[in-house]
Amino acid sequence: MPFTSPLPDVAVPALPLHRVILDGAAARGDHPALVDGRTGAVISYATLAHMVDRLAAGFAAAGVRKGDVLALYGPNSVLYPVVFHAALTAGATVTPVNALATGKDLAGQLRDSGATWLVTTPAQVGRVAEAGSGTGVREVFLLDSAPGYRSVQQLMDCTDPAPHVEIDPEADLAALPYSSGTTGVAKGVMLTHRSLVANVTQVQAMLDLRPDDRVVAVLPLFHIYGLTVLMNLGLAAGATLVVLPRFELTEFLRVLAEERITRAFVAPPVVLALAKHPAVADHDLSALRVVFSGAAPLDPELAEACARRLGCPVHQGYGMTEMSPVSHAVPFHEPDSPPGTIGKLAPNTQARVVDVATGGDVGPGATGELLVRGPQVMRGYLGRPEATDATVDSDGWLHTGDLVRVDEAGDWYVVDRVKELIKYKGYQVPPAELEAVLLTHPGIADAAVVGGYDQDGEEIPHAFVVAAEGSLTPDDVIAHVAQRVAPYKKVRLVTLVDRIPKSPSGKILRRELRALPS
Repeated sequence: MPFTSPLPDVAVPALPLHRVILDGAAARGDHPALVDGRTGAVISYATLAHMVDRLAAGFAAAGVRKGDVLALYGPNSVLYPVVFHAALTAGATVTPVNALATGKDLAGQLRDSGATWLVTTPAQVGRVAEAGSGTGVREVFLLDSAPGYRSVQQLMDCTDPAPHVEIDPEADLAALPYSSGTTGVAKGVMLTHRSLVANVTQVQAMLDLRPDDRVVAVLPLFHIYGLTVLMNLGLAAGATLVVLPRFELTEFLRVLAEERITRAFVAPPVVLALAKHPAVADHDLSALRVVFSGAAPLDPELAEACARRLGCPVHQGYGMTEMSPVSHAVPFHEPDSPPGTIGKLAPNTQARVVDVATGGDVGPGATGELLVRGPQVMRGYLGRPEATDATVDSDGWLHTGDLVRVDEAGDWYVVDRVKELIKYKGYQVPPAELEAVLLTHPGIADAAVVGGYDQDGEEIPHAFVVAAEGSLTPDDVIAHVAQRVAPYKKVRLVTLVDRIPKSPSGKILRRELRALPS
């Protein structure tokens, strides 16, 4: 029998995502919705609703129509949620692009997603130019003014009425983030309005955000964790989001203290800094009610050290882009959850633990692959039916590729990973992509990439390389890759080997590589 959540099911509104987030915004009036963490500029909920309304009108006047795909390419800003929800109001689907993506990465996502509109920053138009023509993008809008482009502020000057677009929450896509899933290259994850609304509703039942919460928004909003758990959940709950474009420890600590942050949604590297960096002692972080970590596994001892230092719980959750993303989380009102747990199964969600060798279900205490079924599960991968079928079976079970166990109390733990995907500081790094880059080096005869670990226990891309004739050093390999990929995808450890172990069918035997000395 499948496992079910110990929490009661929640009612999922049959509404488009932007309405769930914004229908009550105007009524909140001057309550701050968004604060620029650097300048202190505030956007109230009433102003947020007005800005979304005006930008949706501007998008419609520019030609944005239902079914179009709009790419949103940039770091966190107070305008990010405005653009996202204005595009949805106009009937478009948003494909969020990693702010660190290279021109090549951007071009691939634009072409694969079929994006016809792009919103970015003046600082990134150079990479847009690198993406080249032939992407199908009709116009590029900027988040700030620059010669030769229309800005979103200019679009907001539109006096037309906002569009009224009929949205079928079950069928229409709201977001198209890109994920490598359990293996392979990045694929467009089709998330409907309903799947995202469901996950916002499910997670709110577990985390209980409130209007008096002040949430630091430093997680990348282009990442599904930041998009759903931070941006959409925070705004749906009426909380205040204090936005930072990126993580920089001194600035982050200043904002935590000065803005009296009550909730910090972060990834494990930030927990490490909060637990160990001496600068933390110089800041008053007493307003913090909880630190919540996701995007990658969190070491239990590190979590406990951070909790002791800050005097507040450090909780953890689990998810995948393909699940909008949350399937598990430690509920806010369970401060004494066991160390290392990813928490309880979300409401309205079923799970199975399946023996990898036999395919049979196992019970509490046993280890197996996690399978999940619920309203938050994706429709599938865009244009890749075979990849979809390999991930979501005919009964609707999403095969996560992660090995887990659950105890009798309903607390879940991630034990290991079946899948090949590497998580570097929460970012997804597909080994296949790096292997393809490595093999373009004339001095490399064969290569494979696995997840290794640095001295802080952080997972990193570790390349095993077979040299062709001539000299080849690890520094040569690292430099070659660094010149061709986004910074977070760089190879950070290289081991020269005589051969890459492979099965008779040619599949790389990554477990054997992981057993080799570095």
